[in-house]
Amino acid sequence: MLNSKIDIRSLSIDNLKEHFSNLGEPGFRAKQVYEWLWEKSCTDFDEMSNLSKSLRDKLKDLFAINNLNIHQSQYSSDKTIKNTFKLYDSNIIEGVLIPATDRMTACVSSQVGCSLTCKFCATGYMDRKRNLNPDEIYDQVVLIDRQAKANYQTPLTNIVYMGMGEPLLNYANVLKSIERITAKDGLNMAAKRITVSTAGIAKMIKKLGDDEVRFNLALSLHAADDEKRNTIMPINEQNSLKALAEALKYYYSKTKNPVTYEYIVFNAFNDTLQDAEELARFCRHIPCKVNIIEYNPISFADFQNADTDHIDAFAAYLRKHGINTNIRRSRGKDIDAACGQLAVKS
Repeated sequence: MLNSKIDIRSLSIDNLKEHFSNLGEPGFRAKQVYEWLWEKSCTDFDEMSNLSKSLRDKLKDLFAINNLNIHQSQYSSDKTIKNTFKLYDSNIIEGVLIPATDRMTACVSSQVGCSLTCKFCATGYMDRKRNLNPDEIYDQVVLIDRQAKANYQTPLTNIVYMGMGEPLLNYANVLKSIERITAKDGLNMAAKRITVSTAGIAKMIKKLGDDEVRFNLALSLHAADDEKRNTIMPINEQNSLKALAEALKYYYSKTKNPVTYEYIVFNAFNDTLQDAEELARFCRHIPCKVNIIEYNPISFADFQNADTDHIDAFAAYLRKHGINTNIRRSRGKDIDAACGQLAVKS
């Protein structure tokens, strides 16, 4: 049975002050509670030790803290940790801790499932059940940070919105979660350490420009040819490469943030030098870099990863044409935690 109490983390500081006024409590109490919720990541009213027991009891009667919990964790041979999180309504999502020598990254989800049906992505074969609330995204970061400190004695350095779901289809909640993660009265992480990845929704990319966001934007491109991209990413039928290019130019004009293009190289599909030439042409629109990503097989699809020599030749072509190009090796593949493999098994 779902909790009918008010989700206290859905309230602004001003909303909280109003509630406290109605309770006959001074306004500074709201600030104390807000600090417990967002700076100290407290999920239990009884732990708010600078509040009287009677006030804590009142809060428990009126409000809920709809926090998520780690349901299960799997540990990869490469030290990646995949977490299954259980939400307050019993829905399940996944998030991943990716340790590296120079960084500690949390990969977080923004939706329960996904509606975009990208053919190479396991999440795309799930139904989208609902958007995540800002606090549910925030909680993933908090729990994965604790996991990083417990297992590797290192705090998180980076956050990528590359888990389940399309972040730009949960626009307001994603931006609110980033506000709480970066705020001085929140987790106080730097916006430049956060990357939001999109499959490519042109009007929402323009909205990012209008909002002059400070975090990084990554576009899952995977083909710089409309016909090929339509085949693997149905979203391209309403958001063509031309529309995306225009949106990205607008975004760059407003933010001056370079964009990262993610490009999975599939065997005998998008791995030729002609494909590299098309990608290089697309890269001319705005300052950017390219992350070439290994394909991670899933049971739903027949795609194969391109041969290593094809990947290397592809990257060499881009570098020769002045494009900053990285080849990203997969992490957590043995526990289905790698890029494109997140899917809740029923």
